[in-house]
Amino acid sequence: MLNKVSPREAQYEIEPVFLERWSPRSFLEKEVPEEVLLSLFEAARWAPSAYNYQPWRFILARTKEDREKFMSFIGEFNQTWCKTVPAFALIVSKTTSETGTIRSHSFDAGAAWGYLSLEAVKKGLATHPMTGIDFAKAREVLNIPEEYAIDALVAIGYRGEKEALPAGLQEREFPSERRPVKASVFEGTFGKNPE
Repeated sequence: MLNKVSPREAQYEIEPVFLERWSPRSFLEKEVPEEVLLSLFEAARWAPSAYNYQPWRFILARTKEDREKFMSFIGEFNQTWCKTVPAFALIVSKTTSETGTIRSHSFDAGAAWGYLSLEAVKKGLATHPMTGIDFAKAREVLNIPEEYAIDALVAIGYRGEKEALPAGLQEREFPSERRPVKASVFEGTFGKNPE
């Protein structure tokens, strides 16, 4: 179920879900049904990972008590808009295995986050990832073991109206553009664009 809110246009043909995914800050204070919420993590479960380590873990906050715990480590700027968010997921990734360091732990967790975010769009939900948090406090408050890196916090819920945001944020409540494909893809050597 796509929201069809994005005025973005792709340079090459892709599925619309990629253009519809963006990171709004206005969320409705409306609970996400458990089956719908957990379907996002089901999608994340199928992300690829090196050696199939699946290093990602998600710490979920959907009760009032848990959301208040999360608010204790969310940065001041982000607190201005995420008071109505019905669910948060802190993404952490295991940095070691029985054979040593997992060099791709954050890369793999990023793939899982990508799957989660696209499933959210298909379910009519919005997500907003953020690193504007106190990482040390999050580790302490949530009792996260040292062998797990904290990657990002994600707000999850139903998109609200931009008018619900403080005036300064209303101006920023739209899907952002991306640089052209050829500014990111190099052929054979760094800096050489494909013809």
